[in-house]
Amino acid sequence: MASRELDILTRIRALLPGGGTLLDDCGAIPSAPPGEVLLVTTDLMEEGIHFRTEWHPPERLGSKLLNVNLSDLDASGATFLGYTLTLALPPDLEMAWVEAFLSGLAAAARAVNIPVIGGDTVGRTQGIGLGITAFGSAKRWLRREGVLPGDHIYVDLPLGRSLKGLRKLQNGARWEPSGPNPGPDPNIDIAWHLDPKPLLGLGPRLGEIPGIHACMDLSDGLSRDLRMLSNASRVTMKLRPGLSSDELFGGEDYARCFASSLHKDDLESRLGIPLQTVAEAVEQGESPLLVYNGDSWIPLDDHSFDHFEPASNRFGPS
Repeated sequence: MASRELDILTRIRALLPGGGTLLDDCGAIPSAPPGEVLLVTTDLMEEGIHFRTEWHPPERLGSKLLNVNLSDLDASGATFLGYTLTLALPPDLEMAWVEAFLSGLAAAARAVNIPVIGGDTVGRTQGIGLGITAFGSAKRWLRREGVLPGDHIYVDLPLGRSLKGLRKLQNGARWEPSGPNPGPDPNIDIAWHLDPKPLLGLGPRLGEIPGIHACMDLSDGLSRDLRMLSNASRVTMKLRPGLSSDELFGGEDYARCFASSLHKDDLESRLGIPLQTVAEAVEQGESPLLVYNGDSWIPLDDHSFDHFEPASNRFGPS
């Protein structure tokens, strides 16, 4: 096992940006530039809960692992400074899988110029466990508690695609790159579930606009994450009529979800991207979320992903 671990460490040092500096037991925590706040986020992905190897190409999984962590930092208004990587791997895992996984992770890291600064490798009896702790710094830390009554809540990406992709995978569809130079699956739903592409870099731009009052990324589903936003800000959200069940309860969309007093047309002009209005904040009532049933506004029950449901019901967001 010792030689296998050394083989993995050798590939980490060779493939990952910053890997060549991993020579000691400890790494240095990055420093935030003067006037900025240092932020940190951690996400774990467990085989059988967040992914299945028979569905998920390892290079796509490496990319997803990094991007879903960076999505949290970005939604907080941060730029990226570095990350640590933890791998818990079973003894029967082939080195070709590890190589492909690290290659996908490396490509995602190069795309946003973020180095690996430390981590750990450990053996386990079965299943794959993956973890990243990522560091960033923000001139303005966008938090959840800043929503004001009268704000509209916007998202920057279509919702429900990842859930649709998951269903297709569950029904037998698979990632099938085509042509002599394999690329992303043309099916956007499957592609988004296996390798989401949040609009990294948007968060700091939102932080520069005074009329943006709060922001978070959508990972556990709109209905769950809006509850967090509502409770943190002590407001009630009135959901836009017409949102589908997939848009309300699907997870792993990794959109920026932000509150603003500014009009959608104004924001779209400033940001250069289309936005979707999903809710309006009002004074806090008895329920954090209200949905219009055609006659009146009623509380919306939460049916989104829960990390602590019985294992038989779990397969979803990281």
